[in-house]
Amino acid sequence: MNNYSPVRKITVVTNPRSGHGRGGDAASVAIARFRAGGAEVTEVCAPSAAETVRQVRDLIAGGARPDAVVCVGGDGLINVTLPAVAETGVALGMIPAGTGNDLARELGVPTDDPQAAASLVLRGRTRTIDLGRIESSDPPMWFATVAGTGFDARVTLRANEMRWPKGRLRYTVAALAEISGRFTVPYRVELVDAVTDGLTNPGAGAQLVTEAVMVAVGNTRTYGGGMLICPDALMDDGLLDLTVVGALSRGEMLRLLPALSAGKRQNHPEVKQFRAAAVTLTAAGAPATADGEPAGTLPITIRAVPAALTVLVP
Repeated sequence: MNNYSPVRKITVVTNPRSGHGRGGDAASVAIARFRAGGAEVTEVCAPSAAETVRQVRDLIAGGARPDAVVCVGGDGLINVTLPAVAETGVALGMIPAGTGNDLARELGVPTDDPQAAASLVLRGRTRTIDLGRIESSDPPMWFATVAGTGFDARVTLRANEMRWPKGRLRYTVAALAEISGRFTVPYRVELVDAVTDGLTNPGAGAQLVTEAVMVAVGNTRTYGGGMLICPDALMDDGLLDLTVVGALSRGEMLRLLPALSAGKRQNHPEVKQFRAAAVTLTAAGAPATADGEPAGTLPITIRAVPAALTVLVP
């Protein structure tokens, strides 16, 4: 359900390094638009993720509680900010200035026009969406888009370290570099409240033991700048979508990557989709990421948290 609520007091969280420097320029444009629209703006540009969370939490808890917290950056900055805004009812807005911008794209927020994105914030139209939460982390880690494990996590971690090329091509180059290393590993996938043929079986569990290249757990459909990894995921169904990429050969994976990058649905027999309220993934030494940020190594337990985040939308 969409609602309208006036946005007159805005906390802007910035990361000038987002998008190879685009974040600073986008922040200047957005803040100017907010002030021209009559909004009171408080800026948070902290030296660490922990300090960002602390400052935003203090503002939400204090007398200066904002109508909206607006992230100027990419999915990584949103991920950093989630612990402060999740389950508070304070609306999250975004001025996309990162590499992937998958959450913004999923919500229809303009990804290349900070002025238009800022105007959208001032308009004050909101909806609630689910979040994923990695409960095995200490503290638990929230995410809005996709948690990746195995090969795709290694690709993301490598891509995060690269400075060339820019944009989505960086993930392709990172994938080509990683594909020569460790590939398939034994996975155990344990589902809670799994959905079968569109019907939820309350309390039912399912377990899959398989050799797999990777397992992606999606609250949204895409990651990595538009790679369609969980094509049927919905942000407000209270469930997580899983894509298990089984024992593909390196040659098959090389053929799969361009289609994923182009946002095409995959029908390979080794690519399987599941849906559940929670999942535990086990694979020795496999890394994990969430919203493109490091999330430790498996085993991990992930749960969908319904209606955990209010977002500003077109």
